[in-house]
Amino acid sequence: MTMKKSFAVLGGLLFSLGLTAQSDSLMMKKISDDILTRGAAYENLRFLCKKVGPRLSGSAGGAKAVTETARMMREMGADTVYLQECMVPKWERGEKEKAELIMANGKRMPLNIAALGNSEGTPSTGIRAEVLEVRNFDELEQMKDKVKGKIVFYNYPMNPTFVRTFMAYGDAGRYRGQGPSRAAKYGAIGVIVRSLASNPDDFPHTGAMNYNDSFPKIPAVAISTNDADKLSKALMLRMSPSQVYIKTNCGMKGEVLSHNVVGEIRGSEFPDEILTVGGHIDSWDLAEGAHDDGAGCVQSMEVIRVFKALGIRPKRTIRAVMFQNEENGLRGGTKYAELAKKDGKKYLFALESDAGGFTPRSLGISGMADQKAKAFEWSRLFEPYDVKLADGGGGADIGPLRPLGTVLAGLSPDSQRYFDIHHAATDVFEAVSRRELHLGAVVMSQLMWLVSEYGL
Repeated sequence: MTMKKSFAVLGGLLFSLGLTAQSDSLMMKKISDDILTRGAAYENLRFLCKKVGPRLSGSAGGAKAVTETARMMREMGADTVYLQECMVPKWERGEKEKAELIMANGKRMPLNIAALGNSEGTPSTGIRAEVLEVRNFDELEQMKDKVKGKIVFYNYPMNPTFVRTFMAYGDAGRYRGQGPSRAAKYGAIGVIVRSLASNPDDFPHTGAMNYNDSFPKIPAVAISTNDADKLSKALMLRMSPSQVYIKTNCGMKGEVLSHNVVGEIRGSEFPDEILTVGGHIDSWDLAEGAHDDGAGCVQSMEVIRVFKALGIRPKRTIRAVMFQNEENGLRGGTKYAELAKKDGKKYLFALESDAGGFTPRSLGISGMADQKAKAFEWSRLFEPYDVKLADGGGGADIGPLRPLGTVLAGLSPDSQRYFDIHHAATDVFEAVSRRELHLGAVVMSQLMWLVSEYGL
């Protein structure tokens, strides 16, 4: 081939690539315009929060959420909507908890607490004991001879120097997850854990804890950050031992049948290549679960709605999945992956939204080097939406798909206010911005369209 012909071929290729990029940009703009002007995610979230309410797996609210999200996706025009059975633990909080600090002079100070998820309750008369404050597990080990018969108070704040708040959450989360059993090992009769909250407030933030069956299952509660500071100060200033009284009414009630909800648009060219987008339908019982994870659910359903509204026929099959039981068991994500291993299809890609409905900042992607490289070729397409494609992404519910070779992705919104409301009574519909929620749905839908068109 002559040099002249080579230049002609190269010029034709570049022209073709330019037309493709322009076409992709136009489709992404159509998706964005439709969601930002006619999107249903915000109103679906309003219904989920106000008409269904708290959705702890195994509860009546959890069951109602399954019914209603299935209805929503049918009304959006999904080709198929179906349920996947999974057994989930049934934990109940019972009557509202009570706690107070009883100081040496007889003065009593009420404390804002909430039982940690999966915790056993106290005896019907409650527990009353001296409190031993520790800042970390190292201090617990140093004072292990003083633990027996006491209530251990883990006063470990989320590290404010971590700009990425999920790093601070993961760091502090050790004390919620492992703290009760590590204290029980040395004879503690109960545990108080400083709430995993990034700012001072009066709301206890619950969340799952896990017992080590080698040790007694002692009651465990979270305390609000403000009251954690008050308790610490009172303990520091005491002239003689002070005590705390705690009464909780929670406990496990076995397992019950629940479901993942799946809405599907069948692929036109590669129907056996599955693209999953989802959030978890369950929430904690203290609030409406608006950011965690009602937002992720309605954003994922919006993918179905906008594809149908614009007449987009994806080349690969798209599934919006409302995963069950992420908060205290991960049974839904585990069941979805278990069924995926058996059905003989290729689970090419999975995107999860489980970090709140705030302004989207990036879409993180995990996979093989060549897969990520192909995805990152789309980076410029997302520049008009102020979103970056980043290395490293996924989510708890889609994590079990990784052994199948699935490329995992996660929506990362701005997280600075997320842990103000996470797992607390403040996680309500009013805390969500329609604009921010829909911007997240836009970039999720755009990424799903690109993967559907071009694969990975």
